Amino acid sequence: MKDQTQIFGIRAVIEAINAGETIDKVFLQKGHKGDLFHDLETRLRSTDINVSYVPAEKLNRLTHKNHQGVVAQISPIAFHPLEELVLQVIESGKTPLFLLLDQLSDVRNFGAIIRTAECTGIDGIIIQKKGGAPVNGDTIKTSAGAVFKVPICKVDHIKDAVFYMQASGIKVIAATEKTHTHVYDISFTEPCAIIMGSEGRGIHPSILKVVDAKAKLPILGDIESLNVSVACGAFLYEIVRQRLVHGHGPL
Repeated sequence: MKDQTQIFGIRAVIEAINAGETIDKVFLQKGHKGDLFHDLETRLRSTDINVSYVPAEKLNRLTHKNHQGVVAQISPIAFHPLEELVLQVIESGKTPLFLLLDQLSDVRNFGAIIRTAECTGIDGIIIQKKGGAPVNGDTIKTSAGAVFKVPICKVDHIKDAVFYMQASGIKVIAATEKTHTHVYDISFTEPCAIIMGSEGRGIHPSILKVVDAKAKLPILGDIESLNVSVACGAFLYEIVRQRLVHGHGPL
């Protein structure tokens, strides 16, 4: 799967950009020189592609082939425009349920969350263009193929998606430990979107300031937090439970 989601070499990456390929991230070798390499850098600056400058050793781990100082990760899926997806779900007549991921960084957590999202009827997942885990071979494997079934949108900033959801009549709820409200105390039977934070820092404070509600899972043991994919599963299945009880679910 790695070979299917990776391209390398300066000209190959330039051609992929020109062809409009969905590129998640480009790794460039630190200190690399040359006119063609500079041309690639110039093209990348005119896009919203996530770029990282890394040592040659990192590129050599990504591929054993002649990478010429450049390795790009190609997304195996097409991303959906947020506005179109939200409108489509609202017009379908169902009660919308979206999932926002604030710079989740681990591809296996990402894949596990996508798998749970598909099982719980999530209408779409929204991620940030830069700073989060890519959709790559590991994501696909961990999701058990669910990545091809759940619409995924990319936005410049998660806060953009929060404001758009709210303007569309969708309540935005943050899954965070920074609250006294438990997930079981909130009604999820109305249109809503859940935000999950990154593994290290959780949801960014600036986003927590603009959400409609916050909720946490009760922790009864000594360890203070759950793995984000496990926490996400617990949140989503509480939503499923509430909606089935109140006749909003698919069963």
